[in-house]
Amino acid sequence: MTPGKLLPRRGEAAGLLTVLTLLVLEGVALGTASEPNRPVIGAALIGAAGSGLLLTAALLVGRRLAARRGLPLPPPGPNGPDYSARALEGFPMEAVRPLLLAEHGPRLDQLYAAWVLALGGRTAPWIARRLDLPVPTVRLLVDTVRQVPHRTAEPPAAAPPLTASPP
Repeated sequence: MTPGKLLPRRGEAAGLLTVLTLLVLEGVALGTASEPNRPVIGAALIGAAGSGLLLTAALLVGRRLAARRGLPLPPPGPNGPDYSARALEGFPMEAVRPLLLAEHGPRLDQLYAAWVLALGGRTAPWIARRLDLPVPTVRLLVDTVRQVPHRTAEPPAAAPPLTASPP
């Protein structure tokens, strides 16, 4: 998991900040309220705390469900999905070698995954967002996939049957 994935999303952060602000304001109101009004303000404070707990629980459950789903599989290519070792045929190793040798370059397994997703027809920004790769790097792979002729789905031709030659 990358460090950026640990930070809350914009909507989550706004919701939590709103609840915390309301709790602080109600605490100040409870402290400055006169004695007869404190039960009403205390009830509002309990309600706000309960809504904060419900919001937090909903966010945690939502994140857990999203993590369980994982990344969707790419759509099948023109000849069906090909996730065997043949999927790496045509991989531009010489073109990505300088990227791999760079100090903070991508890992080879990330590039292989990007290659397979590009074979499945995914776009460069989509792949870059999901694999946390730079868009120019992924665009190199996607452009190479477009240039490589598609493999045929036919199996290789079988050898002719052996026949006995006359003596």
